[in-house]
Amino acid sequence: MPDVIVRKTVSALEEIYHEGGPVAETPLRRASVMTIIKNPFAGRYVVDIQPFMEDLKPLGLSMAQQLLDMLGGPDNIQGYGKGALIGEAGELEHGALWHAPGGYAMRQLLGKANAIVPSAKKVSGLGARLDVPITHINAAYVRSHFDSMEVGCNDAPRADEMALMLVMTTGPRVHSRSGGLEAWQIKGEDGLR
Repeated sequence: MPDVIVRKTVSALEEIYHEGGPVAETPLRRASVMTIIKNPFAGRYVVDIQPFMEDLKPLGLSMAQQLLDMLGGPDNIQGYGKGALIGEAGELEHGALWHAPGGYAMRQLLGKANAIVPSAKKVSGLGARLDVPITHINAAYVRSHFDSMEVGCNDAPRADEMALMLVMTTGPRVHSRSGGLEAWQIKGEDGLR
């Protein structure tokens, strides 16, 4: 498989103190890392693309570690998500190659994550943005952690690129009060509840 050729990495950190209600003592922190790489399959149809997932694993681990560093380590993480923007010369399936390398990297470094990592992907033009879905790391049904973070960059993805994204958060939405399963109610048996 071809090498992973990185053009650039873009990171962002949000600290949310309120959404119009009372100011939180501890702000919700959301962080994203996006790495723009050359799409080795751009402009052509390739049948066997799965081996490239193996090549992406070190990138996933590096990006996940960067997020942990931004947010103060694995003990602070409660939510996560992943996504991919594929340049116009690629196809949606190229974004699916990020599922395992991105998701397993976060779960491996967190060491205690049971829930599947939610994801979004689309083929897009230059300057596109993606709302990366976020759920709780141990139980996908924890409603307080249903969230998203908009990720993008003004000059990516170019037609022959992929923009690969990981997102982590330190807690629920800052004014969560919509009911449903709460984090303290997690049983931890199946990654759902």
